[in-house]
Amino acid sequence: MCRHLGYMGPERTLHSLVYDGEHSLETQAYAPRMTQGNILNADGFGVGWYQDGAPVRFRRAQPLWTDQSFREVAGAVRASCVVAAIRSATAGFPVDESCAQPFRAGRWLFSHNGKVEGYGGVEAKLRELAGDVAEVPDARAPVDSAPLFALAVRYWRDGLPLGDGLAVVVAAITALAPGRYNLLASDGTSLAATTWGDSLFAREDADTVLLASEPLDGDAAWQAVPDRSLVTAGPGTGVRIDSL
Repeated sequence: MCRHLGYMGPERTLHSLVYDGEHSLETQAYAPRMTQGNILNADGFGVGWYQDGAPVRFRRAQPLWTDQSFREVAGAVRASCVVAAIRSATAGFPVDESCAQPFRAGRWLFSHNGKVEGYGGVEAKLRELAGDVAEVPDARAPVDSAPLFALAVRYWRDGLPLGDGLAVVVAAITALAPGRYNLLASDGTSLAATTWGDSLFAREDADTVLLASEPLDGDAAWQAVPDRSLVTAGPGTGVRIDSL
């Protein structure tokens, strides 16, 4: 089920984050090692980063490894905060660019690695909880991740910190439906992620934090995040892991 990564640290190229390493995000698109039933993540990809404090995105509905133009562009773009994702579409949802993540609203970027089980039975309730999404176009995407994003935006706009917003979303959706709820978000200055049913690894160096569904290389610095956890990372605070 999909793969994603978050980066915060000194500026580096998008190419180094997406393509470098023997188990890079590109490699995970066609040869994931920690899969939940799928053998490919070939139904689209997206990369979001920040320019002058505002999130910028590149998304496509094709496999990452087939987009040579993005490979070239990625070498010319540098960023200090990035959220990237590759998609394995759940049956019943279209392979469409609007479903590729990260989603975006205001200063926030968001990715969901997972699945809402029995989505048809809880979609209306989820959208009711999320409220007005008129100013959040991505919240109307035809995929189960969209109302989770809408709900997160509601909580963030109500003043919840980045990580607390994700934690409340997980609490709300797990009260309604089983599923896998690995969420990842950024506001441009911090990262937050949850583990609920799928893998996540963290790597922390002196001034760098990487969160990824799978380690990007064989470095022993990658640490597995326990299931049902909330991970937060901010400037000067390093990585914090709390139970959900």
